[in-house]
Amino acid sequence: MIKTALTLSALILLSGCTEDSDTQETQAPAATEQSQSDYQATDQWVGKWTGVEGLVLDISKNQPAGPGHYLLEMRYGLDADQSGTFEGQAAEQGISFSREGERHLLRAGDGEATGMKWLAEKQECLVVQSGEGYCRD
Repeated sequence: MIKTALTLSALILLSGCTEDSDTQETQAPAATEQSQSDYQATDQWVGKWTGVEGLVLDISKNQPAGPGHYLLEMRYGLDADQSGTFEGQAAEQGISFSREGERHLLRAGDGEATGMKWLAEKQECLVVQSGEGYCRD
């Protein structure tokens, strides 16, 4: 509540400094609300998720980085070097993270969305890409 009041006060003060104040006032609060809803949804994903053949994803909150930031401890392949811990951030459709120089989006889905027949019957899953998914029983 106090944070919202401070944000609104700052926006009112800034509106006198620019010619296009209507645009700023309508966009800034929406961006803040979207960010909060993003991480409130992804906070529910914290914990252990399992894939096939020993693949695993363990999501924890990255407390020092603040709300909406996560640590993704992953074993995402069968090779020894296909594991690690990656920093993620809440995004509109899931958790955005970078791995091996590529941006990925961890998003909610079901077993079918993982593209793996062994997980096809699962209902609560997280998917990185077709062929890489993790589910809860």
